[in-house]
Amino acid sequence: MAATETLTAERILEATEEVLRRYGPAKATVVDVARVLGVSHGSVYRHFRTKAALREAVTERWLEGTITELRPHVEGTGPADERLTGWLTALFALKRNKAGGDPELMATFQVLIGENSAVVDRHVEHLVDQIARILADGVREGVFAAVEGEEAVTTARAVFDATDRFHDPAHAADWSAPDIETAFAAVVALVLRSLRRA
Repeated sequence: MAATETLTAERILEATEEVLRRYGPAKATVVDVARVLGVSHGSVYRHFRTKAALREAVTERWLEGTITELRPHVEGTGPADERLTGWLTALFALKRNKAGGDPELMATFQVLIGENSAVVDRHVEHLVDQIARILADGVREGVFAAVEGEEAVTTARAVFDATDRFHDPAHAADWSAPDIETAFAAVVALVLRSLRRA
């Protein structure tokens, strides 16, 4: 790190991801992160009080990227059923790309996710909230059957759970199967049929 470059939490998280990719979660240390940044490990600890806090923050940052990528489908102006299909398709593509494009980092984050269940729970809540917002738009448009209050959140969670095979990394081995696209399309079609007004 250049002497004039300010050490920020974001820069530390970027370096931590690099170190995790290089050494894996079992061997990566705060000293390794500091070495990549050209600072003392005390400088890292000024931003993140513990190694666990640093690992939690890098996990949260990684998961937040998914939320950000999906936001256009939530905030878009097209028909809600098309936006929901787009959201589900984008989530599947993001997860497949992460699993296939950088399998070492994906394996590393699987370990970190296991350590940070509260972070994962918050992440899932955000994803379910995004679905609920699309569903609410669909109800207003008359595309989806009316669901209100807690039922709307329950329905959004059911959509999330119904498509689990296509976004939960536990199923990553299935994502390269030759019929996976057909299976995905069938599940999405079923979900949309169940949501539409009778």
